[in-house]
Amino acid sequence: MTTTLERTEMTTLSAARASSSLTAGRLAPWAPWALLGASLATSFTVFALGAIGGDPADFNIAGAVIVGVLLYMVLITVVSSIAESRRKAVDRLMTALVSAAFVVALLPLISLLWTVVTNGIGRLDAEFFSYSMRNVVGEGGGIVHAVWGTVLVTLTATLIAVPVGLMTSIYLVEYGRGRIAKGITFLVDVMTGIPSIVAGLFIYSVFALLVRPGISMGLMGALALAVLMVPVVVRGSEELLRIVPNELREASYALGVPKWLTILKIVLPTSIAGITTSVMLAISRVIGETAPLLLTAGFTASLNTNLVSGQMMTLPVFVYNSYMNQGTAADASVARAWAGALTLILIVMLLNLLARLIAKWFAPKTAGR
Repeated sequence: MTTTLERTEMTTLSAARASSSLTAGRLAPWAPWALLGASLATSFTVFALGAIGGDPADFNIAGAVIVGVLLYMVLITVVSSIAESRRKAVDRLMTALVSAAFVVALLPLISLLWTVVTNGIGRLDAEFFSYSMRNVVGEGGGIVHAVWGTVLVTLTATLIAVPVGLMTSIYLVEYGRGRIAKGITFLVDVMTGIPSIVAGLFIYSVFALLVRPGISMGLMGALALAVLMVPVVVRGSEELLRIVPNELREASYALGVPKWLTILKIVLPTSIAGITTSVMLAISRVIGETAPLLLTAGFTASLNTNLVSGQMMTLPVFVYNSYMNQGTAADASVARAWAGALTLILIVMLLNLLARLIAKWFAPKTAGR
């Protein structure tokens, strides 16, 4: 009995020693954060001392952050190599580099959002969303005509491009074989890279030949945006349809379901969430285009909701026109431009939120949901 107890105690002690040897020689979880905080504090202190006696606006925040991050990389590498091992030090250095790259990638987006919000929030009032720019010369006026124009033109372009792009992707995945499919894929790839002004010129030329030169209306802008949306929808939907497991198709065929019904009831519902995301990417790709809309939809100071009669103002054109043609009240015009840009960003955010809700609503239900 004593021998068995001693053996049990020795086994437990050996396991404890092995566990302690595995956890020994490691930095505490709070140590990297403490080193990062100390590095940033040191960097900001040095930059603040250098700015003493000058203008506080001359304090270089970006430089202080960059120097602090570089100092942290040096410290974490040295400390880790001493307390842990050279291999762990290299791992921590690579982690710091990847994290720094991620932050650097976010900085332009954060800076852009901050600039637009701070410059455009002042004009987001009831008047701005209730009035157009008709008979407005100086201050005042609103953006209601541009919002309606953007919504109508983008919605019409979506209704045109999504069915065409989705059916094209279905053909390429489910039916397309040989030279025709390769030719369609090549044309889609070429269309993906065309400049937006080319789409505007194409639609303008077609309507100039069929109707009359110099014509501008909302439908032309919608067609120009649809030309830009189709390849994005095709490429995104094609990749999503290809990742649907073939077992689902084969099971449906085994039950005697025809191919078209299998696509409609099995393939599309399985990939509807990703297809919705690709559609939203296509809308985000075109909703901020200015050049094709200047040629096709034109610009006006009045509200026009008729897509086939008269020029129609859109948000990108409104922002461009407000900034380039400031008139007698330059500050008011620039404020309207910033507010229009902020409104456009908010519309894109709302559309993305709506897309997520639609994708969640139509996504296939599983047993765990």
